[in-house]
Amino acid sequence: MLNLVIVESPTKARTLSKFLGKDYRIEATYGHIRDLPKNKLGVEIKIQKDVYDFIPKYQIIPDRKKRVVELKKLVETAQTIVLATDPDREGEAIAWHILNILKPEKQNSQKATFSRIVFHEITESAIHEALKNPKSLDLHLVDAQQARRVLDRLVGYKLSPLLWNKLRKRWLSAGRVQSVTVRLIVEREREIEKFKKEEFWRVFGEFKALEAELIKKGDKKYEEVVSFDLFDGKYTVTKTSISTEREAQETIADIKSPFVVSAVDKKEVKRLPPPPYTTSKLQQEAGRFLGFSSKRTMMLAQKLYEEGYITYHRTDSVNLSEKFLASAKDYIGKEYGKNYHAGYFRRYTTKSKVAQEAHEAIRPTNLEDAKTHKLKDQTELNKDHVRLYDLIWKRALSSQAAEAVFDSTTITITSSNSYFFEAKGSVIKFDGFLKISGRNSEDKILPNVSAGDKFEGGEFKKEQCFTMPPPRYTEGSLIKTLEEKDIGRPSTYAPIISTIQDRQYIEKMTDESGRRTGKFHPTELGYLVTDFLVKYFSEIVKLPFTAMMEEELDDIANGKRQWQGVLSEFFGPFKTTLDKVYKDVERVEQVVTEVGESCPQCSKPLVYRTGKFGKFIACSNFPQCKYTRNIVEKIDIPCPKCKGDIIVKRTKRGKQFYGCGNYPKCTFAAWKKEEIK
Repeated sequence: MLNLVIVESPTKARTLSKFLGKDYRIEATYGHIRDLPKNKLGVEIKIQKDVYDFIPKYQIIPDRKKRVVELKKLVETAQTIVLATDPDREGEAIAWHILNILKPEKQNSQKATFSRIVFHEITESAIHEALKNPKSLDLHLVDAQQARRVLDRLVGYKLSPLLWNKLRKRWLSAGRVQSVTVRLIVEREREIEKFKKEEFWRVFGEFKALEAELIKKGDKKYEEVVSFDLFDGKYTVTKTSISTEREAQETIADIKSPFVVSAVDKKEVKRLPPPPYTTSKLQQEAGRFLGFSSKRTMMLAQKLYEEGYITYHRTDSVNLSEKFLASAKDYIGKEYGKNYHAGYFRRYTTKSKVAQEAHEAIRPTNLEDAKTHKLKDQTELNKDHVRLYDLIWKRALSSQAAEAVFDSTTITITSSNSYFFEAKGSVIKFDGFLKISGRNSEDKILPNVSAGDKFEGGEFKKEQCFTMPPPRYTEGSLIKTLEEKDIGRPSTYAPIISTIQDRQYIEKMTDESGRRTGKFHPTELGYLVTDFLVKYFSEIVKLPFTAMMEEELDDIANGKRQWQGVLSEFFGPFKTTLDKVYKDVERVEQVVTEVGESCPQCSKPLVYRTGKFGKFIACSNFPQCKYTRNIVEKIDIPCPKCKGDIIVKRTKRGKQFYGCGNYPKCTFAAWKKEEIK
């Protein structure tokens, strides 16, 4: 009889087959096999005494019907069916759907038994341990996933048609998490526009080889910290009280010699290593150090997990297993020396209210893999997989290393009329975990001086500075804010950021050379949709509301709340507002900007309009005249084939690329500007 193990992906199936041998057959579902229908709400809503009930109408995904038939045949001949999907809500829900589809209606029709196993790394020991300890499906996790799925469907499929109706654009979409994410970027852009830069000046003195900054006169400090309220929290800027060049010059003129070293403060400073990666932190740092988008990071991590090289990559835990802690201690002692280990098993705690400590942080499954270059020899992996693995490996191992130790020195120099200058420096005394992470900071060595040393004079200079507005979001800083504000979950960040770019609500800015900077700003469409939602559905796009909904979803996962009740409490007020807006709010008239040209077909003015794939030029006499043309955006690089203009184009799905303006005579095209040679 057959022992059937069912997983999501063929890669995961192939890796498991290495460990389980001939007694097991491992089959993949190729992702979800059942879901809500794509083109309709797919949720039956009933009401009784002001309490709503929601019945999801799941259906087998069309592309998976053949696979379901194949799996049903295998189940008929199986003795045991083991559901080995991923160890999270999504994985639990997939296992539940598989069970509902494949389990025979008649309980006595076969002797096969279904079981669920959970593992956080795909290694031989972890798989066999999981098989020894099968468990039942966690229906609380299933309910939490169902609640999220139905909630997002209700918001998206109810709000989106309203946007089509009121804003006259049939491709628009709204979502419980995506809309508040767009709002973050819209609000930040407006905060930047409102910000008024303030001029200030810094004064420096050079005393022989020692450069120091003016910090105070007598007891009056020059540094000032100003705080501003932003949509996502506080923003502080640091400046000096010297506001003009004249003040700076007058200050310098007033400084009197001689100067004396009034204090030399030396102390030892220890720096702890950061904890191993959670999903959120991995996405942030892969963007910062490797230039990967969050979507790219998750794709690479998925492959590394399924090939058995890292633990499960969707986690908000910073916990490490006892087995890994012991292996890290041995590895550090062997490769770096015993003094490079912390001397104890360093355990981290997470700030997350909902992190599951039974889960682990993202870490390598075998520290020796990096040393043996096993990944580089693996044909299924490319250099980006190796780079991401290296990032994970160094972070996990260095978390168990000794502290880095610095000698920190602060030198204070005082003028005869009580102007105080300060110089700070530090030198690495022991590199500790920095030796493993490879992120050594540069030493700033100060001249050797002693308290009481005197200088007869000094050279002074002034530096003009300005307070800077809050920075635009990058993928990394946006993910950081989403996590801090409990908006969505780390596993959803990548698809959310990808979706709001695909919808043309936000885009990455370009610099003068046309290169994308990685900083987000909203499009006209992003402003339009956000302003509409803030005006009529303000609760949905508030940060506290979105965080509260996440907390309630977590309560469902922990068995504290019933999912139907949570959704009913949300849907009643939401439906009331929805019906009122449909009834009372007029269609929003679009403000259009004229191009300054006449239509070649009817002579009416041409205007700029926004479509599904961005801006275009159209006749103002629409629908009587349907003339349109694309906006040609040239870049200062000639076509390498015909020397014609290279212009920015978009595919039918809206993805940007670069093509020759002489198309179809010249068919040159490239995805990236760097590829145009």
